[in-house]
Amino acid sequence: MDDDAVFRALADASRRRLLDRLHAESGQTLGDLCQGLEMTRQAVAKHLAILEAANLVSSRRQGREKLHFINPVPINEIAERWISKFERPQLQALSDLKKVLERGDGD
Repeated sequence: MDDDAVFRALADASRRRLLDRLHAESGQTLGDLCQGLEMTRQAVAKHLAILEAANLVSSRRQGREKLHFINPVPINEIAERWISKFERPQLQALSDLKKVLERGDGD
């Protein structure tokens, strides 16, 4: 996985919005994704190409249509690598506090 490509793809609010829409309903066409956005069809297509290059979106032809699907694996890998390790100290502190409070002796 290319972390840099994923981070670059996620850095743009328009691309995050497209991912949100694909998360809500995967398998949308370019036309579906363009509805309600203040972007041209060409701009949406460029954003989708960047998301596909980062492996965040995959596509499949179905007849004359091209359907786009979210791929959550790269985001999960980033969460595991970059976010989870920063949560561990806080979770350990909460666990330690819980143990102290349950003992009730204040030590």
